[in-house]
Amino acid sequence: MHEILGKLPPSARVLDLGCADGSFAQESTLATTIRVDLGAPKRARSVAFVQADASALPFKGCSFAAVVSNHSLEHFDQLDLVLAEIGRVVQSDGALFVAVPDASTLTDKLYRRLAKGGGHVNPFTSADGLAVRIESSTGLKHVATRTLHTSLSFLNKRNARGPRPRRLLLFGDGAEWSLFLFSWLSRRLDRWFHTRISVYGWALYFGAIAELPDPRPWINVCIRCGSGVPPETALSRSRRAALLRVYDCPSCGAINPYSRAGC
Repeated sequence: MHEILGKLPPSARVLDLGCADGSFAQESTLATTIRVDLGAPKRARSVAFVQADASALPFKGCSFAAVVSNHSLEHFDQLDLVLAEIGRVVQSDGALFVAVPDASTLTDKLYRRLAKGGGHVNPFTSADGLAVRIESSTGLKHVATRTLHTSLSFLNKRNARGPRPRRLLLFGDGAEWSLFLFSWLSRRLDRWFHTRISVYGWALYFGAIAELPDPRPWINVCIRCGSGVPPETALSRSRRAALLRVYDCPSCGAINPYSRAGC
C-alpha cells in the first residue's frame, strides 16, 4: 500500500476502511487519514476515526484520493454494497489498495480453524476473479497484483492480547523458534515440490498509481511483526548464522530465515 500512500500530497484524503486500530502508520503518508470501522478502536489514535458501516459510508462522493482495504473485504457481509460505496467515495482519478487472504491456502485455513472462523465471510480463491469484480463495482482499473507470503506471525506469542487456545501447543505455542522453522521449511517445500505452503493471499492495486508496485512476491516475511521486505532489502540485511542465512527485520529487528526467490 505504501506505493500509494507515499505519493499522496498533503491536500489529499485517504480512507482506511475496516481498519480496526489502523492499517498503517500516519507517518506513511502526508495525506489526511480517516479511519473507518464498525467498532470503536481499542486504543486512542491521533488520526480521525469514524464509526460506520462500510456498506453505507457517511461521506460525499469523490471524497478520497485513495482507499485502503487491508484485510477487510473478507469480513464484510454485504460485499457488493461495500464495493459500490468504495467506488462512490473514491475520486475517478484515485487509487485503491486491497489485500485479502486466499481461502484455499494452508495459512487461511489454519487461521479460521484457530479463530473459529476469524470473521471471514467471503472466501476468495481467485485473484483475477476478485480483480474483475472490484473493477466492475468501482470503475477503477486493475493495474497490478502481488502474491503475499506468510510467516504465521499472527501465532506469535509476543503479539498475544488475551488467552491463547490450547491447540496452539501443536504449533510450538507460537514461540518464535517454531515460526522461524515454519518460514524456513515452507519456502524450501514450495521450491522442491511446487507447493503453496508459504502463500496466504494477494495485494491488488487499482486506479491511478504514479509508481507501479513491484509485482514480485516478497517471500521474506517477519515472524514477529509480519512485515514483508523486498528481496534486495532482505539480502542487504542478511548474514550467515551457524548453518543458515538470516536477516534482521528492518521494522522490528527480529531475526528471520533468509530465502532467495524460488528457494
